[in-house]
Amino acid sequence: MTDAGPARDALHRVVIVGGGFGGLYAARELGRDRRIDLTLVDRRNFHLFQPLLYQVATGALSPGEIAQPLRSILRRQARTSVILGEATGLDVARREVLLSDGGPIPYDSLVVSTGARHAYFGHDAWAPFAPGLKTVEDAIEIRRRILIAFEAAEREADPAVREAWMTFAIVGAGPTGVELAGAIGEIAHDTLRRDFRSIHPEDARIVLVELADRILATFPEGLARKAVRSLERLGVAVRTSTTVVGIDEAGVAARVGDREERIPTRTVLWAAGVQATSFGRELAKAAGVEADRAGRITVADDLTLPDHPEIFVVGDLAVMRWKGGREVPGVAQGAIQSGRQAARNIRARLDGRATEPFRYKDKGNLATIGRGKAIADLGRFRRFSGFPAWVLWLGVHILYLIGFANRLVVLVRWAWSFVTHGRSTRLITGTPLLPEIREPEPPA
Repeated sequence: MTDAGPARDALHRVVIVGGGFGGLYAARELGRDRRIDLTLVDRRNFHLFQPLLYQVATGALSPGEIAQPLRSILRRQARTSVILGEATGLDVARREVLLSDGGPIPYDSLVVSTGARHAYFGHDAWAPFAPGLKTVEDAIEIRRRILIAFEAAEREADPAVREAWMTFAIVGAGPTGVELAGAIGEIAHDTLRRDFRSIHPEDARIVLVELADRILATFPEGLARKAVRSLERLGVAVRTSTTVVGIDEAGVAARVGDREERIPTRTVLWAAGVQATSFGRELAKAAGVEADRAGRITVADDLTLPDHPEIFVVGDLAVMRWKGGREVPGVAQGAIQSGRQAARNIRARLDGRATEPFRYKDKGNLATIGRGKAIADLGRFRRFSGFPAWVLWLGVHILYLIGFANRLVVLVRWAWSFVTHGRSTRLITGTPLLPEIREPEPPA
């Protein structure tokens, strides 16, 4: 006769809100403990590998290759339930998570890992003209805009309008902006080079706009300079110390010093800033703590909230301190490590032990600029660029991608793309499917 374990109503109830890196790694850690009844709530039924989302946006991968259903990932954890729903509030007195569509979920311990979304710094009217990149829908919309721009330029007879279609502006030169700019440069100079008859895709103008005085602020300056040179070889014009003051359907208004100029373009992509999801502010209000301007919440050393040791906040939603008072960077490793630490602290309490402070381990920064080109910062004496950094970037992303099948498919897809110089997911979907052509070029 096998031991069925404790009755379900005697188990310690843990609720995790958010199935991103922090929530998923916490769930996998807690799911091994037979004393815990675990519930994971997310408004999506899948975990998304966001570091590769830009490859979906540029036609290199399809959404299903960087996403995995949460139920599939956690199906071997018998005491783990996955709920498709949106958490909208919290009752801290009753210890219940409130959902948008029904009954609350009770908890003994709560882990909140709802992540971040893009922010327009008070200019939300720019959003329709400059989509950010945080969701699968964002990636598909960006892919549509990039590909339809070349299609529109192929048919447009007006030289000025054609040039606007062939101009791409990316606002923000962090890793996402740099990777997008490099990928568009590859599309123009390599992937589409022989696909059109009326235009030369390699004539595309790609403008990377950054408010700071250099790109990739989290990388050493020497590596950032190498990234600039790689971008310029792909036809990317890097514009630093430039402030975006306006975005509309016809272009970008930018200010450089006392001078204002306009960049005529029909394709603007936003990679300039993030803010916490709306649930973070609901959590702060319910728990009686303050959120910063980006909606993030400062946590204690053990990742809990003041006066609420049962609530853990991890990932991009949390302000976590690091060496010298610095904040833990908003990268996947920060979410993964904090999610695991929150889980270990919950298990420590069940063992009657004290919780331990979160110690972030910086495993370095990687960014890819294009085919065979990347930069790697693994510490003061381990900084390099070029092909070795690119191979390391490939290996790290394959390693952390969830699901063996996805790893295999992405590896094969990358190998095939490297050999053929192709991007096999160049599909235009969504609406409008056809661009607005002012003066159609007569067919040859």
